[in-house]
Amino acid sequence: MNFEIDEQQRDFAASIDAALGAADMPAAVRAWAAGDPAPGRKVWAQLADLGVTALMVPEKFDGIDAHPVDLVVAAERLGRWCVPGPVAESIAVAPVLLASHDDGAERSAALAAGELIATVAMPPQVPRAVDADTAGLILVAADGKVSDGTAGEQVESVDPSRKLFNVSVSGDGQAADVTRAYEFGVLATAAQLVGAGQALLDMSVEYAKQRSQFGTVIGTYQAIKHKLADVHIALELARPLVYGAALSVADQTPETARDVSAAKVAASDAALLAARSALQTHGAIGFTQEHDMSLSLLRVQALRSAWGDPTLHRRRLLEAL
Repeated sequence: MNFEIDEQQRDFAASIDAALGAADMPAAVRAWAAGDPAPGRKVWAQLADLGVTALMVPEKFDGIDAHPVDLVVAAERLGRWCVPGPVAESIAVAPVLLASHDDGAERSAALAAGELIATVAMPPQVPRAVDADTAGLILVAADGKVSDGTAGEQVESVDPSRKLFNVSVSGDGQAADVTRAYEFGVLATAAQLVGAGQALLDMSVEYAKQRSQFGTVIGTYQAIKHKLADVHIALELARPLVYGAALSVADQTPETARDVSAAKVAASDAALLAARSALQTHGAIGFTQEHDMSLSLLRVQALRSAWGDPTLHRRRLLEAL
């Protein structure tokens, strides 16, 4: 089986990299965490121009109705650049929930155009909504229905740029494919984890070429080479599982839950290994908030528990097997 993405998808990823590489992403993430979403919203506007926000929106609602593999391609790049905001919720989950009924046409079109950013709570797996203070739409999905929500108390988050809020239902529920929307949320989160892990690996490799210890560049040490190689292998083993899960989601196979959970577990473990290796490679500087690496470190910790932590997904795997 060939999991290589095609030329058009590679160009799509390159266009996202070019746009986000030209933006000051660390500054945007820090501003978002400090309560100033303006720089982050400019980033989202760029993503809308590239079609990222329209990927999962049906064509009848002015979206692209893309394949889930395209979602994975985009989500991995957004994780790589640590894009702030409810990425999985707005780009992957909300379009699926709103597509279930024609009453969501206007909102779906606004999502596709990038005029609206949505966040989602889906208890019990996703009890709180990310960035409910800045999202223009809060959705609460459960028991086959989706309702509008209202933001309540903010709770502490391991990642200051991913603020968590309790939410309450504020409207009547409408039928929605909540189960499928959940799988999309897990899939997009797994892809972001792979991207964040790759970013940490890239930082570690570059730093290992520069940092000297006892008069020798640490990148020449076999222990460092092996450690970074282990991260590379873990990420390369996780990627096929994420793309395989995208194919299962697209075909709505009976193994979808199993494949999506396997992808989330593998991506979580690989990203955590990348984070630990990055800290060890960078030394004390890696523990400082001033270093941009800290943004990806915190994002990995937050995304590992988002849309179900590894324990939950290992349980789903065992049940499927």
